[in-house]
Amino acid sequence: MSVFPPGVALQVLAPDPSERPPPRFAAAPITAQYRIAAEHYLLRLRDPQIARGAPGQFVMIKPTRALEVHPQLPRPMAVYRYLPASEEFEIVYRVVGTGTRVLSERAAGEVAEVMGPVGQPFRLRPGLAGLLLIGRGIGTCSLTAAAERAAAQGARVYAVVSARRREFLVGLDLFARLEAEVLAVNDADGTSAPARVGAFVAPLVEAGRVQQILVCGSHRLIALAVRLAAPYGVEVQVSLEAHMACGIGYCHGCSHGAVGESEEAPLVCRDGPVFRCLQVEAA
Repeated sequence: MSVFPPGVALQVLAPDPSERPPPRFAAAPITAQYRIAAEHYLLRLRDPQIARGAPGQFVMIKPTRALEVHPQLPRPMAVYRYLPASEEFEIVYRVVGTGTRVLSERAAGEVAEVMGPVGQPFRLRPGLAGLLLIGRGIGTCSLTAAAERAAAQGARVYAVVSARRREFLVGLDLFARLEAEVLAVNDADGTSAPARVGAFVAPLVEAGRVQQILVCGSHRLIALAVRLAAPYGVEVQVSLEAHMACGIGYCHGCSHGAVGESEEAPLVCRDGPVFRCLQVEAA
């Protein structure tokens, strides 16, 4: 267990082999790719095993074509949606550099080199009646598959979707299809302050309308969720984001601990990306 962000302890979830089959390397056909916002793309690929992954897992995807010589490492990408009926899965990503720009130039009919599904998934409680999702920026893409799974099991879905600007809000169409109750906020119009988010979250927790909270994309929102949930025994799970080269624990580049720790903190790829969050009392 380690403390991250301040006041929050991250606890590694016990491995469950039934929910975490070994990842596989695949040449996955690209079945669709299109722009969904100014800097965001949706990429759909086909692979039967990855399409049956669990919410919260991710894939490592090579941005370039197989025969291209290009100094680009694979990129970790959250699975936005699983579509097992068609053996497909979807990734939503933002173009932020050379690798993602190259990936955005790939087209349907090409083949992408991927490895997955990777990582510890979210663990939804049996009999879950209400699930709250709190996502910031592209981090929301780590939560959407869990929203679909929970809704399919009969749970009511609530969501906070936050971003720097309105056009960067991700997943609103998916949450609308699930008839989720959504608070959409952004920095540009001044609606994303923690107090505003807390005013939406607190009544849900206090009234017992949600039994789990899943968070990704913001340390500030993680801390807020844990602080509000702890007095009521509501479980908080977080998906951490990290740069990584391998995705399976070889490179040890995604330890989330502080530099200088005498013992290596858990790896986001191998021990996460999903962790349980516990509140830490001030010393």
